[in-house]
Amino acid sequence: MAELSHRALRELIEGFGGCDEYFTEMISAPALIDGGPFEKWYVDNGPCPERLVYQVVGSNGRTLAKAVAILDRQECAGIDLNMGCSAPPIRKTGAGVSWMTSQDRAGEMVRAVRRATGKRLSVKLRLGFSEDFEYLLAFCRRLQDEGIDLITLHPRTAREKLKGRARWSHVGELRRLLSIPVAGNGDVASPEELARKALGPCDAVMVGRAAVRRPWIFARANSRPVHPDYRDTGIRFLELLAKWQPPEFHLSRAQRFFGFFCDNLKWGNYLKNLLNREQSLSGVLQVWRNHFDEGREEDGNR
Repeated sequence: MAELSHRALRELIEGFGGCDEYFTEMISAPALIDGGPFEKWYVDNGPCPERLVYQVVGSNGRTLAKAVAILDRQECAGIDLNMGCSAPPIRKTGAGVSWMTSQDRAGEMVRAVRRATGKRLSVKLRLGFSEDFEYLLAFCRRLQDEGIDLITLHPRTAREKLKGRARWSHVGELRRLLSIPVAGNGDVASPEELARKALGPCDAVMVGRAAVRRPWIFARANSRPVHPDYRDTGIRFLELLAKWQPPEFHLSRAQRFFGFFCDNLKWGNYLKNLLNREQSLSGVLQVWRNHFDEGREEDGNR
């Protein structure tokens, strides 16, 4: 969800009724400590600080603890440690899912971070580097013993990334055997699937890409009648992007959003290609408006 789960998207989802909690983009612990030029946008806790969880990533326990101490001063619902990102640049630094290679290293890091915050402390994991449930359980029990309050499991291995099916049975088994809440993540593509998973063997369901494709997914899952207009929703997102993100982020964030949102459209792939050629936010807006004004999308409301 890099370049996606920022304030503009949260505002857009809130306009459709919102969700229980929002997680931020990955906040780099070293960059936050060093006071990087863009960190104030990463730590923006609007529009609902009481429902925001800061997600922090790093490869060093002391650095993570210092970053969490900074975030602890912000109003939020909690702080989340990323131990699930399998992107090669993150793994190479020893961050993300690389933490799962050593229970002792991860446990010592969590212990240090736990001392740095009194807020709810959670972690997002994958199955690990292989599908070894006994190792996963032992790893999670160590984190639980060190003070983690909530675990979110994306039940794929590090090497699978987003391939294959997420094995939700592991979510249920982990929940049964731990004494802290367990949330599940992965393969939730529709409001109906979200509603079913929420009744299943987990304490919560995390939704990622599907919330970009359908910002109204939470409302629909709660049986609230929502009939979005695709044209207006796209324009609204661009307005929010211009308002809540720095100019340096505008183009990349717009193209990332429409890379998913255009999946709703009959001519979605064609439109993605046009949008990706643009070099400014105003150009993206003009292409988006022209596409609908030309009548290409006969069914613009679903």
